[in-house]
Amino acid sequence: MASEPLKRYDVRDFFGKPDRSFFRLSPDGKTLGFMQPYKRRENLHVVLLPPDGTAPDFNRARRLTEETERDIAGFFWKGNSHILYVKDFGGDENYHVVSVDVLSGKVKDLTPLPKIRASIVDDLRDDPDHVLVQHNKRDSKVFDVYRINVITGDSTLVAQNPGNITQWLTDHAGRVRIATTTDGVNTSLLSRSSEKDPFKTVLTTDFRTTVAPLFFTFDNKSLYALSNRGRDKTALVILDPDSGEESKPLFENPDVDLDGASFSHKRKVLTQANFNTWKEQRHFFDPETKALFARLQGKLPGYEVVIQNENLAEDMFIVAAYSDRTPGTRYVYSARSDTLTTLGEINPRIDPAHMATTQAVTYTTRDGLKINGYLTLPLNREARNLPVIVNPHGGPWSRDSWGFNPEIQFLANRGFAVFQINYRGSTGYGRAFWEKSFKQWGRTMQDDITDGVAWLIREGIADPKRVGIYGGSYGGYATLAGVTFTPDLYAAAVDYVGVANLFTFMKSIPPYWAPYLKMMHEMVGDPEKDKELLNASSPVFHADRIKTPLFVAQGTNDPRVNKNESDQMVEALRKRGVAVQYMVKENEGHGFHNEENQFDFYGAMEAFFSQYLGK
Repeated sequence: MASEPLKRYDVRDFFGKPDRSFFRLSPDGKTLGFMQPYKRRENLHVVLLPPDGTAPDFNRARRLTEETERDIAGFFWKGNSHILYVKDFGGDENYHVVSVDVLSGKVKDLTPLPKIRASIVDDLRDDPDHVLVQHNKRDSKVFDVYRINVITGDSTLVAQNPGNITQWLTDHAGRVRIATTTDGVNTSLLSRSSEKDPFKTVLTTDFRTTVAPLFFTFDNKSLYALSNRGRDKTALVILDPDSGEESKPLFENPDVDLDGASFSHKRKVLTQANFNTWKEQRHFFDPETKALFARLQGKLPGYEVVIQNENLAEDMFIVAAYSDRTPGTRYVYSARSDTLTTLGEINPRIDPAHMATTQAVTYTTRDGLKINGYLTLPLNREARNLPVIVNPHGGPWSRDSWGFNPEIQFLANRGFAVFQINYRGSTGYGRAFWEKSFKQWGRTMQDDITDGVAWLIREGIADPKRVGIYGGSYGGYATLAGVTFTPDLYAAAVDYVGVANLFTFMKSIPPYWAPYLKMMHEMVGDPEKDKELLNASSPVFHADRIKTPLFVAQGTNDPRVNKNESDQMVEALRKRGVAVQYMVKENEGHGFHNEENQFDFYGAMEAFFSQYLGK
């Protein structure tokens, strides 16, 4: 029986800006902040919420910002009168913290300094006028903490970095009391009783061991932390900041690490722990939170439910409902009236019924390791002899998860199956699985991807002559490694801001990554001690093996994977007379964020894969 043809959506339908998105409640619950495009860029808007619980009149919304170079990626309310967001410049990741007066619309850069990178340490929820910010003005390699007035911009130094602190943590009163240091391979936890006291070292572990403080207990005496001391998976424990001793696990999962935990600011109770098996999961500590999610799930059957924001009274919530086939809809939920009010659908251009389902899969590698992944099959296609695009994730120390992904759905809509692999080193599967990736770039990490392709072919899912590979960042490296070290496996390849030369990659990292360089040498390879290994694993030195058609895309301002990485690869191939399609965007960094650049990139990718893999 012939399959029905796919409904073909335009590339803009997948990657165009939402009409409205990123909804956040003011602390008093009276005003809604949200994103809406202005001159093709996401900008801040606000609208009053009707007291009767009905939907706001978005025609009466006010625009607060006019960013025209790049989208505002996100924001948060600072009291009821100000909103804060961060911005960089052309993708350089030198972020500034910006404050907006909600009534006057006055915009103030709180960190107006050249070539610095700033971020929020604590939003000081109970202090309406101040926020704690860290930045690297004094020394580009390290970050000091400042208390900044969001109205005047006045800044006071709160904690100066001695040179090895990589993270700061406050207690519930907003006092900087915990710090994490590194010498590159060993991590120490530092603690102090007050901001007048000196920090003292509580415990030291090697970087393979996780002891990650999350937040203080509600008496400000102990810490909730994720720890894998003496175990393979991270568990939630209570940590003594004086002795470094930890309690028995409050919760742990035998199969995966915990991702984090949450608490109620109002009620001062631990609410839930989060972890990811093949989907995001929750373990509840608090009956009230458990009942809240049960009510929401009952109102939104068939969707995953996430609470994105709440007011200070914790009786109004921004709720997201999504699936693998749609980014879904956002709502305001009133706990007082037990009602959901629709705020907007994130992408109404796409009918979820026309999208593909994403299923979890597992296979075993040549050395007996179990690998988890995801397979998305094009709608109305039998899982037989399909063109497949292998999509290794970036990081590499991150992971793919289940949910809506516009890239995946775009490719599936074009008739390609898409295969995502949580190869060894992917996070969330415990310490041993992570450590198996050390010094294995282009080696067993790449074998995991190759073995996944072999599994698809054995199962009859993939047409062996029509397998492509596409990835970004480390996924771009894996793409280059795939066509270099397994030159007969792939019919086409797209490298998006990928590493080509492991030597130049580690030399060009931003100065604020310097504290982690020794760790990178342990995990990837030391340019001196492991010279042969890095040479063997760098695709640029073996470009003579490549015969697969290649498309490379790169942002000029990329601080993570310098443009030189892509330049080297393209030059090496062109010297041999090999045609390489090369797209460079001057106003982008590590990945393309402006929608016109995304349209160009994905449109070119579609034409490229269609040419070499068939429609």
